[in-house]
Amino acid sequence: MTNVHTVNLVNERKRHGGAPLVVAALVAALGVAGMLIVDHGPWNKPKVQPAASANYSTTGEAARAAGATVMPTEPGAPIEPVPPGPKPAQPANPSPPQ
Repeated sequence: MTNVHTVNLVNERKRHGGAPLVVAALVAALGVAGMLIVDHGPWNKPKVQPAASANYSTTGEAARAAGATVMPTEPGAPIEPVPPGPKPAQPANPSPPQ
């Protein structure tokens, strides 16, 4: 009687439906292949230009040529206010003397 019961359990445990796994693997493989083709295709080769072909030597020159106005940054306050709270060397909750 135990043999029949064991055979029924083994038959019930068989998995069916490996199709979703196959479809997911296929979609993943096609996605990776697509990314490799787009990123490394013959139309996507880097075009190296020599430094002599650069039109501007600084970012400011390029910005001015594009019509932008280049202004210096505003200076900070000469003296920063002291931040509230304890100094970093002080512990936040000092232990009482013993």
